[in-house]
Amino acid sequence: MFSRLSGREVYEILKSRAEVFLLEQNIICQDMDDVDYDCLHCFLYDGKRVQACLRAFLSDDEEVTIGRVVSLEHKKGLGRELMQKSIEEIKKNFSCKKIVVHAQKQAEGYYEKMGFSTVSGEFLEEGIVHVMMEMIL
Repeated sequence: MFSRLSGREVYEILKSRAEVFLLEQNIICQDMDDVDYDCLHCFLYDGKRVQACLRAFLSDDEEVTIGRVVSLEHKKGLGRELMQKSIEEIKKNFSCKKIVVHAQKQAEGYYEKMGFSTVSGEFLEEGIVHVMMEMIL
């Protein structure tokens, strides 16, 4: 949870999110939206940088939403490792029946490999095409 993160961990998470969303994907939005305070933060840290991270929060009594999913390096297995470990942490920390994510369309295959199914048509979020996906637990 957020309250258990060190100042350095918060800084590194925000730095990695900015690197991916702002610099790589050119998404201009207010990333720090106060949701982080109530989230489980999962991340892979190599001692110097947060290499991959996401946040998860209870969006209703039976559903956890995953968001702000980033990986600094692609095609190296970081995303898979992050998601596998995060799903286990979600199961430990939340009593929920499903996990949902607003997935960027280009990442739909990644989430399918992790066990998510597409449950919506395409929609725009921050100017990028997304689909809603879910994993029933």
